Amino acid sequence: MSIVKRIFSPSPRGKLRWAFLGVILLFVLAAKYDAQQLYNDNREYLTDQLRRIPLFSSVTLPEVSLGGWAPDTFRLGLDLQGGTQLIYNTDLSKAAPGEEAEAVEGLRDVIEQRVDSFGVAEPIVQTVKEGERYRIMVELAGVHDVEEAKRVIGDTPLLEFKESVDVSGPDTRELSKEDQKKMDEYNDAARKRAKEILEQAKKEGADFNALAKEKSELAEEKEKSGDLGWLKPGGPLGYLYSVAATLKSGQVFGDVITASDGISIVKQLESRSTETEMNAAHILICYQGAEQCEATTSKGDARKKIDELKTRATPENFADLAKEFSTEPAAKQSGGDLGFFSKGQMVPVFEDAAFALKKGEISDIVESPFGFHLIYKKDERPLNEYHIGRIVVKTQSSADYLPPLEPWKDTGLTGKQLKKAYVQTDQQTYFPEIGIEFDEEGKKLFGEITARNVGKPLAIFLDGRLQQAPRVQQAITDGSAVITGDFTLEEVKTHVRRLNAGALPVPISVASEQTVGATLGEESLQKSLTAGLFGFALVMLFMILYYRLPGLLACLALLVYTVLVLAIFKVWPVTLSLAGIAGFLLSVGMAVDANILIFERMKEELRTGKSLDQSIRDGFSRAWTSIRDSNMSSLITSAILFWFSASLIKGFALTLAIGIILSMFSAISVTRVMLRLVAGWKIGRVSWFFLGARHSVQAQPPKT
Repeated sequence: MSIVKRIFSPSPRGKLRWAFLGVILLFVLAAKYDAQQLYNDNREYLTDQLRRIPLFSSVTLPEVSLGGWAPDTFRLGLDLQGGTQLIYNTDLSKAAPGEEAEAVEGLRDVIEQRVDSFGVAEPIVQTVKEGERYRIMVELAGVHDVEEAKRVIGDTPLLEFKESVDVSGPDTRELSKEDQKKMDEYNDAARKRAKEILEQAKKEGADFNALAKEKSELAEEKEKSGDLGWLKPGGPLGYLYSVAATLKSGQVFGDVITASDGISIVKQLESRSTETEMNAAHILICYQGAEQCEATTSKGDARKKIDELKTRATPENFADLAKEFSTEPAAKQSGGDLGFFSKGQMVPVFEDAAFALKKGEISDIVESPFGFHLIYKKDERPLNEYHIGRIVVKTQSSADYLPPLEPWKDTGLTGKQLKKAYVQTDQQTYFPEIGIEFDEEGKKLFGEITARNVGKPLAIFLDGRLQQAPRVQQAITDGSAVITGDFTLEEVKTHVRRLNAGALPVPISVASEQTVGATLGEESLQKSLTAGLFGFALVMLFMILYYRLPGLLACLALLVYTVLVLAIFKVWPVTLSLAGIAGFLLSVGMAVDANILIFERMKEELRTGKSLDQSIRDGFSRAWTSIRDSNMSSLITSAILFWFSASLIKGFALTLAIGIILSMFSAISVTRVMLRLVAGWKIGRVSWFFLGARHSVQAQPPKT
């Protein structure tokens, strides 16, 4: 403990050690991000190699997972993994003067949504203006079916307004004669199979569970050998409970049972009685403020009424009083009868009072969240549970042949009738809103649609995709409407662009198409990596031969820099193209350049007779301004290239900028920490290892 405390003490040397430890941890974490897939793919090979060493004979390397923080592989651009590039001309002849740019931007948004269907990691869709002509460029990395890409992208945007459909009601659609015949034949065959299985199950000594595991056609029950566990009355399988109640333990029901989930063969495995259930009736008098009460009676008046009924109620007239006075809607038909129920099915205060009664008793007044009650306990019996096994043979229904009901239906209102959409602001709240305006035909249609959908949503679809579904507040007959909501200004602008893209037909035509094969992309990637490795190795060799120990430390800092940059490329994620890799390699050279400036300045400081540690300090501080200014000018250039260039140059500018920022960190922080740490070792006092300069040489007098 004392050694650790001494090594990592708060002294200047201790702080350097802490900083060095931080650099190592950062390097390991970044390397884990970079090499996750490479490590996992070669984990077994590495394990085998380690086991050849006696010390690691039983080692098994674990699989590395980043828990969703980073993808398995780097994101490669079109030129590295292959894909499709399409350039479209736009026909803006129908666009209003001055609104061409907005129309093209809306069209770009629509195309971006369309290319999502390809599952491309980072599609590039951008507008390019050449003179007075607008073009749209689409790059789909990894997509090689050009015709499919053109089909999906090339249609004019379709804007539709749809109203909701009640899909919860019964499906009244009818099957075709052919489908009805198929369904009947299938179900007849299923019933025949079920009958055969029933005969096997009824044989003496038959293993029902084994038969269920073999024959059942419901996967979840097949795995459990048909064991449904213990069933109580009610629930989705209540009909099976009723069947099991007629059987003895170990008995199979004598016929197959047809239900919505298929044809069942049922066996009661065993039964038990765990609690009781009771049959009761009640009279409810609710009051204003009680749950589910529509009456306007005050609580005091309701109490008086229930007190009066309490004095009149007997087992003989209880049902008549419930029909006449109970505020429960169903009481007029049921006489307040609740049927049999067990504990846990009623609110606690009602349930406690009911189960405390004896058979034939009427309770005192009970108050629940629903009002005041009188409870009459009519009967009580043991509650049986049945352990049930079953085998299911699947059947078909019309739902297997009919497509699912769509929740929206066409109204006939499309982008053809939409004049324009625009951004506006609420005059009271100053929130941004979407204004829409229809032509004469759309005005009439929109008025009819909103009149029959007050209080309901009206969906807006673009290219079959739901954009939004605002609720209709009132019938709108003047052809102008406002869509409000919790929108930001940017969201409103995006919605307006998309609406206008669907309202204003902007036909597009392919100006050029290019396909990059996967093989060509892989070859380009291999050549780029080979060039990068050779360049990296030559730079390291030069630094070590010329600057000796500081050069070696600069190479280690350069390795840390490379791993960090690649981790950022992966986690961000940055799409790597050939130009992007070129930007990264250029930044490697700039990272070394910063070290060279520092080392040359350190030489000058050593020649003046300063100590090694002081020379390191002064070398870094006096070289900093040159490093800062040169890197800032490069960053400004990168920013200009990124904002005003095409996508190919954007990738170059982005990787270059990331590399420049991190190169300053590696040169100023990482190299300095390692240099100052090594300077305190014995090797740090050997002049040959440090830049070839003598530490003790005094400054020479100036020549006259």
